Order: sequence, then structure tokens, then C-alpha cells
Amino acid sequence: MGFLTELLKKAYDMKGSDVFIVPGAQVTCKVKGEMIPLSEEIVKPDGTEALIREAYQLAGRDIALLRAEGDDDFSFAIRDVSRFRCNAYYQRGTIAATCRMIAFGLPEPKQLGIPDLVIELARHRNGMILVTGPAGSGKSTTLACMVDWINSSRSGHIVTIEDPIEYLHRHKKCVVSQREVPSDAPTFARALRAALRQAPDVIMLGEMRDLETIRTAITAAETGHLVLSSLHTTGAAKTVDRILDTFPPEQQAQVRIQLSMVLRAVVSQRLIPKKDGGQAVVFEVMTVNPAVQNLIRDGRTHQIDNAIFGGANQGMISMDAELQKMYRSGIITKETALLYAVSPETLAKRLI
Repeated sequence: MGFLTELLKKAYDMKGSDVFIVPGAQVTCKVKGEMIPLSEEIVKPDGTEALIREAYQLAGRDIALLRAEGDDDFSFAIRDVSRFRCNAYYQRGTIAATCRMIAFGLPEPKQLGIPDLVIELARHRNGMILVTGPAGSGKSTTLACMVDWINSSRSGHIVTIEDPIEYLHRHKKCVVSQREVPSDAPTFARALRAALRQAPDVIMLGEMRDLETIRTAITAAETGHLVLSSLHTTGAAKTVDRILDTFPPEQQAQVRIQLSMVLRAVVSQRLIPKKDGGQAVVFEVMTVNPAVQNLIRDGRTHQIDNAIFGGANQGMISMDAELQKMYRSGIITKETALLYAVSPETLAKRLI
């Protein structure tokens, strides 16, 4: 057993989420938001390189990819422990890495605090559903739970495009094709264009990273497919603006119309610190009803937050309303509620 394997098993036993391998520091694990050392001594550059080489050996991957590009995403598994998503990168001329723990089995949504309302968005047969939030907030897990719900409840062909593959899906009622960038396809955009020729019913795109990918995803949603994807944004309004800003100004009016027609929902999620330690997940859900369609089409995205707050009886969840509930229930402090609020001034008045 290699030293990296020992450290990752230790992190797994501690129920950690991420392991950080950076020269000049101890190998460190994030456990419920707290950074806890795994190694007794500070790791020098040759030590981090040895650990990261072990990760490449476990993945059966050539470290030359890291040397050529300066960073590299890949995944590997340790038997009877867990799968890991690894991002290796150069910093200050030395090699470092972050390993994210991924369970072998698919998670149970209720145990993770994912509302039924979010999973049931996967009932849609076409259009686009986006899951957004900061890095490390659980977007990939939410998308995997949606894919599993579809896989368990109806027939069809699901194509996932990820960098790297995180959760492995068994064939249930659906046939599931899982493609990894760059080992199975050079780019997201290339894999997405190819997916349209693979008779998919559902396309799960790990992330919409560039103009070409976003444009192709919108086209896929327009042509009768259900497209699930993620963006590193916070809040539904900012997500819509981010998509529009990706396009040249002369195309944005047309894209607003397209987006208003294909977008079915935007789920935003954040991990926030609990009063008694640990973290809780909080969700915002915007479902696209005729009123929201008009706001998107007319460029009035600044009014979307008000539409979400007033749409509780139409399958919407307001981030600020959820923070208010969590504060009233004693789960989070007032300071935390205001820190993560969409409108801190308005929420402050409600918390008095």
C-alpha cells in the first residue's frame, strides 16, 4: 500500500470531503468545513510529486498530460474505500493536487438534504435544467441524483459528458453512456455535438464552460432533448445573465428568446456553516413559468428574485426564505443567514 493510499483511507475514515497535497504544508483533509492535517510532517516538493505520481499510477494515466498543460483532471478508485476526483496542478513551479472523495454508490438525496422538489424536476422530458453554485457545493452530486431518478423511472438513452466521470451509473430502465473529457472526447463541445447523433433522450453535461458548449446545449434543448448541466454561478438571475453575457452583444436578444423557451428550472445550492459545527446545504429553485419567461425575454432579470420569492406555491424555493427558516429552527446564526442572503437588507428586517 502506497503512502497516498494510506492518507486517503485515513481521510475516508474521518468522513472527509477533500484532501490537499501542497508543497510546504502537511497533507490536509477538509472535514465538515474544518482543515485537519493527515501527515505528521510538512511535505516537500519531491514528496508531493511522489504522492501525485501514485495517484497517476492508480488512475493508469500518464503524468505527461500534467506536464504539458500545467493542470490535469482525472479520477481513480481505491478498492473498498472510495472513488476520487483529482485535480493536479503546478504552483510556484512545483506539483500540487486536490483529491475529492466520491462514494462508490450513488448517494441518497434525502440523506444529503436535497428536496424532493429538486429531484422531481427531472420529470421534464425536454428543455434545460441548470444546477448552479460555487465549487465544492455539491452540484455534481445533485445532477447524479437526477440522472439516477430518470434511470430508475423511465426508459431511454442517457448520455453523460464529464471531466472527469464522478459517479458510475448502472443500466437500469435506461441505457447509460458515460463519456469523459479528454480521454473519450477532446472537449465538451465536441462530445456534445456527437451526443446529438447518439439518439439521446437525456444529456447530462458536467459543466457549460464556453460559448460553443452553451450554444450547442441550447440547440440540444430546443430539439427535444432534456439537458442537465451546471454553472459556477450563485442565484437564478446571475445564471441567466452569465449565459447571455457569454454571447456577443448582437446575438443576446435572440438568445434571450431561445433561453426563455428552453429553460425549465435553475437550482442554486450553497453549503453554509451550521451553528453547532459542520455544514448544511441550502437551495434556491426557480421554475420557469410564463411570468419568468417574460422576465428573461424582456431582459428584466433583476426582477427574477422577486418572482422566486412570490412563487412558493408554484414549485419555487427562495434562498432567503430558506435561510430564514433555518435561522428560526436554530440551525444557523443570524450572521450566517445575512452573509449568504440574496438580499441581506430585506432579510435583516424579517429576522427582527
